[in-house]
Amino acid sequence: MTRSWRPYALHIVDAIEKIRRIEARGDISADEVLYAATLRHLQTLSEATQLLPAALKGQFPEIPWREISGFRNVLVHNYLGDIDPATVRGVVDGHLAQLSQTVQAMLVRFPDETR
Repeated sequence: MTRSWRPYALHIVDAIEKIRRIEARGDISADEVLYAATLRHLQTLSEATQLLPAALKGQFPEIPWREISGFRNVLVHNYLGDIDPATVRGVVDGHLAQLSQTVQAMLVRFPDETR
C-alpha cells in the first residue's frame, strides 16, 4: 500500500499558518523567541515538501521545490547560527503565500490521490 502524500501537504499548510500566527505576535527578526519558532516551522514545512511525490510537485513548477528542500538543510545543519534574519524574512514574506496556495490547490485538485 502506498502512503498518502496528503498528511504532508496538510502539515505544510499548518506550518505556514503557525508562522503567520507567530508574525502576529511581533517582529520575527527582532524577537529571538519568535525567530526561533519561525525557523522551526520553516524546517518542518521544508521537510514535509521532501515527502511529496516528485510527479505531483512536477505539476506545480512555479514552486522552487529543490530550493525549499535545500533551505531545510541549511536550517538543520547551520549549527553556528549564521542564518541571516533578512533571508528568513524574505522567505516568509516572499514565498509562503504562494506555497500555501499551491499546496491547498494540490489538496483540492487531487482529493483521493495516494501518490
